[in-house]
Amino acid sequence: MNRHILVIHRWRDRHALYECYIDHGSHQVTYVTTGLGLGSVPAGATAVRVVPATDDLTEVMQAVDGLITRFGRPDRVIALNEGDLDTAALVRERLGCAGQDTAQLARFRDKLVMAETVAAAGVAVPGFADAPDAATVHAFAEAHGWPLIVKPRKGTASRGVLRLDSEADLALLRDRPVEPQLVQEFCGEAVFHIDGLWTGDRLGPWRASRYVNTCVDFTRGEALGSVEVDDAELLPALGAFTAAVAGALSDEPWVFHLEVFVGTAPDGSPRLSFLEAGYRVGGAEIPFLWREVHGIDLMHAAFDIQIGRRPDLPVPAGWRTGGWLLVPTPVSAPCRVVGWDLPEPPAHGEGPYAHVIPEEGKVIPRVGGYEYVGARFRFQGDSSGDVEKALVGTASRFRLECVAHEPVGAAGPGRTCAL
Repeated sequence: MNRHILVIHRWRDRHALYECYIDHGSHQVTYVTTGLGLGSVPAGATAVRVVPATDDLTEVMQAVDGLITRFGRPDRVIALNEGDLDTAALVRERLGCAGQDTAQLARFRDKLVMAETVAAAGVAVPGFADAPDAATVHAFAEAHGWPLIVKPRKGTASRGVLRLDSEADLALLRDRPVEPQLVQEFCGEAVFHIDGLWTGDRLGPWRASRYVNTCVDFTRGEALGSVEVDDAELLPALGAFTAAVAGALSDEPWVFHLEVFVGTAPDGSPRLSFLEAGYRVGGAEIPFLWREVHGIDLMHAAFDIQIGRRPDLPVPAGWRTGGWLLVPTPVSAPCRVVGWDLPEPPAHGEGPYAHVIPEEGKVIPRVGGYEYVGARFRFQGDSSGDVEKALVGTASRFRLECVAHEPVGAAGPGRTCAL
C-alpha cells in the first residue's frame, strides 16, 4: 500500500539511513529539514521542504501544510533526533496521525515526570523536585544540602545544566531562560551511558559505556570521550538496572539512551542510581559505532517503532569494544577552520578507525548538540583498556586551529585536548 510518511530530519551526516528503512519508490516519503540537513536527505525523497529550524513548530507546520496539499495527511510522522520529538508529537496531534503524542512522550522528555516515574518503580534516583523559582531551590537545599544541580526539564545535550555550591549561587538563577526547571541533589559518582533496545518485556541488544570527562565539561570547552565497558562484574548489575528503568518507562518497545551514576557501595558491590533517559538512539558517534563495530542499526529500530513495526534486532554472541571522542572548537562557534594536525599514533591500533574533521576553510556553525563540533573520532579494539588508550592518545596528539567567523577575530592558538 502506498503511504505518505513524513520525516522531520536535521542531521548533516548519515546518522540515519532512511532509504534502507522504507522503500522510497513504493511510498511517498516526504521530508521537512534544515539547510544543513538537506544534503543527507535520500535522493529518492518524494518531496522536501526546508525550514530554518525543525524545532520551530510554526515553521514546520507551514511546511507540513504544503506537503499535505500535494500528498494528503501523512500516515506516520517520524523524528529520530531528540530535539525533534516534541515537534513530531505536536504535529501528530494537530493532524490526528497515529503514533506518540505529547502525553505519551512526557515521561521521556520531561525530566521531572521521568524521575517521578522511575522512582515510583523503586529505582534509585538522587533527590529531585520541580524548581519554578529560586525560593524553591533554596528550600530544597535546606532539606538536601549543597551542592545542587538545576537544569531545564526538557533540555538536551546538557544545555543549561547549572551547579550551585552555596546560597550565594542562587543569584545565578536570575538570568536563566524562562522555562520549566528541575533541581536535583548533586552526585559526584562516575557517569555511564547505556544504549540499546527494550523489546517491551526484556532487553534486546545493549551496550554500557563510561564517559571520559562529562557532557557538562564539554559545554565548557573540554573534550568528551566514551569507552564501552567490558567489566564482567559490573555488567550484570548494569543490565538489571537498565531493564528496571526501561520497563518502568514503557511496556512497549523503545530505543533508549540511559545515563546512570555508578559508584561503590560499602560492601564493594556496584551502587547505581538514575540520571536520565532519552527515547532515541544515543548522540555523538553512537549510531555509527553500532553500525560499524557491532553491525546493528539502532536508528532502523527507532524508525520501525515510529512507523508502527515491531523491531527485531539480533543480539551478538560476542561484542567488540568501541569508543568515541569529541573535540570542541578552540574558539566559540561559528568559526572557520584554519588548520589541524593529527600525528601518527605510536603503534598500530592506537588511533581512530574513523574521523570527521572539517576541511581547512570550512565554517563550523553554532547549532548545538554533538554533530557540529571541532572534530569527531571513532575507535574499536579488543578491550576497554585498548580503546581508552587510543582515545586518550588521540586527544593529546590532535591539534585544531580556528578563527571566529562572526565577528572576525584573530586565530586561536589551537588546542591539545588532554583527557
